[in-house]
Amino acid sequence: MGNEHIKQKFDDINDKIDFMIEFCHELQQENKELVLKIRGLESELATKDETEKQFSEQDELIQSKIDGLLKKLNDFSNSASGEYSSNL
Repeated sequence: MGNEHIKQKFDDINDKIDFMIEFCHELQQENKELVLKIRGLESELATKDETEKQFSEQDELIQSKIDGLLKKLNDFSNSASGEYSSNL
């Protein structure tokens, strides 16, 4: 009975090792999938950051153009009102 008990213990250990090996394989596969997903998300984030940067630059350009046009309009308005009052 002692040998049978030892054999049963080894069988139990073998079963547990098989389970652990299979579990490790599953975790490795899951890890690979997560790494790929992370890379994809990082790529998407980089694309969004670049797009946001371009929009920001475009917004700055538009604001600069608007400011320039308002200055021209203001200068014209000031010079026109000066000419108008000197003609009176």
